[in-house]
Amino acid sequence: MGEAILSAILDQGLSQPRGVCVSDVSENRRQYLEQKYGVAVTSDNRLASAKRDVVILAIKPQNSAEVLAGLSGCLQPNQLVLSIIAGTRIDTLCQGLNHRHIVRAMPNTPAQIGEGMSAWTATPEVTDRQKSWARSILGVMGKEIYFDDEKYLDMATAVSGSGPAYFFLFADSLIESAVDIGLPPEVAEVLVLQTMLGSGHLIQKTGKSPAELRRMVTSPGGTTAAALRQFEKGEFSNLVRQAVTAAFHRAKELGT
Repeated sequence: MGEAILSAILDQGLSQPRGVCVSDVSENRRQYLEQKYGVAVTSDNRLASAKRDVVILAIKPQNSAEVLAGLSGCLQPNQLVLSIIAGTRIDTLCQGLNHRHIVRAMPNTPAQIGEGMSAWTATPEVTDRQKSWARSILGVMGKEIYFDDEKYLDMATAVSGSGPAYFFLFADSLIESAVDIGLPPEVAEVLVLQTMLGSGHLIQKTGKSPAELRRMVTSPGGTTAAALRQFEKGEFSNLVRQAVTAAFHRAKELGT
């Protein structure tokens, strides 16, 4: 995800390579990023963050305590910290960094192709100008939505953060079902993927609700109605509700 942010920032002209410094513990990774994007690289987090308007934390949660401690006390009040560390709450970030100008964001994996959905919030100390920076950075990866209350990020995690996996699961099941009734696997994949892609775009472009579009495509006594009856028998809607609720509760449990 860190590389997705870097690529989007440079591609959209939010920054020039000379204005970016990336810190990574892996020498191979540093060499790759330097060669591909032309940015400065280092293994020193303090050096990477020095004199930068925005410091982006794109690290694994298990490494967060060490990284936060290493940066504690070296950040200036006019620097914005944008964290995408999964599960790490703003209070933890503020205390660990000894810094108050912090944005916490939850992007999802489609951000890697500029089609992401990012939910974010900010501390009261974050200025309007800094919020505009955060909005611009998250916006180049897709859509973004701001919440005044951090509690909504756990809810967004259960919906948009984990949501791509729900669609991948459904797509995989639909492909398998298509093969089961006799379609060649490569044909089944094309049919399913384009159907999902087109259906998503149809919702966006028509402005109609998913429920309304579902009714429009469902003729009484037709094939779609027969299929939907099976979903109803299996309590599909209730199963989705249970899945999202489970993800929401787990997000709250993992919060540190």
